[in-house]
Amino acid sequence: MGFTPFDFNEAIVQRRDHALEGLRLGSPVIGMSLPCGVLLVTVRRSQRKIYEIYDRLMYSAIGNQSDIEAVRLGAVDLASREGFERSPDDVTAQRLVGFSLSPALKEVFRDQWRAPSVIRAVFAEMGRTRDSDAFFVLNYDGEFSQHAGMVALAGTPEAEAAMRDALAKELGDAIQAIGDDPGLEAAVAAALRAWAIGVHELQDRKSDDDDEDAQAADHVSETLRVELKTGRVEAGLLDRMTGRDSRFALVGVAVLDRAVELAIGSEGG
Repeated sequence: MGFTPFDFNEAIVQRRDHALEGLRLGSPVIGMSLPCGVLLVTVRRSQRKIYEIYDRLMYSAIGNQSDIEAVRLGAVDLASREGFERSPDDVTAQRLVGFSLSPALKEVFRDQWRAPSVIRAVFAEMGRTRDSDAFFVLNYDGEFSQHAGMVALAGTPEAEAAMRDALAKELGDAIQAIGDDPGLEAAVAAALRAWAIGVHELQDRKSDDDDEDAQAADHVSETLRVELKTGRVEAGLLDRMTGRDSRFALVGVAVLDRAVELAIGSEGG
């Protein structure tokens, strides 16, 4: 008995459902472009989640840890080889994702004899100016998209949409209060509140009552309090202002602690 197109399509649906179920459990990731550089923020429950890939590139992802690590190592290897054989300026997120990582994931996803990758990844690239910063989101099936200004990564489209809307509002409020540059602490705090909205959206909610709005301040603060009992805030910055050769650094504990205070206590003014 042959393998029919119906069998193939059914197998693709099953592989997609398998990947989506695994992604739903992942801790969301927020990215944003700032005057000082490019920022990624998440809350990690165990292993580290934000990594440098190359001079102006960093990476984070949700999904199976083995797939996250495989893509990370592949990206580091590709970037290093590209930079050595060509030039550092030729190492871009678009080249890594579009020409190398995306085709490889597509091949795995369509191969019925291999387990599908369970991953949704973001590559953040710092440009020479803020307008040239970019984010590339790479999916388990090899599809990818480019974003500017900000990006939200979560296990469902609904959670990502809620996070983007919240982040735009949070950053808008911070800029209105502080100025065009909200500062690193305020930016991380805004990202954490958007992260909490994503987590709340991912949770099963039984009530359709307006009081159950995911963006309500009490939901945001309570979600952060609960999640930070077992999780740790992690933030990576590609620093546009530094004179160091290495642009990437993990944001320090003091800044993160202050950002958490701002995020949890901001509804009180």
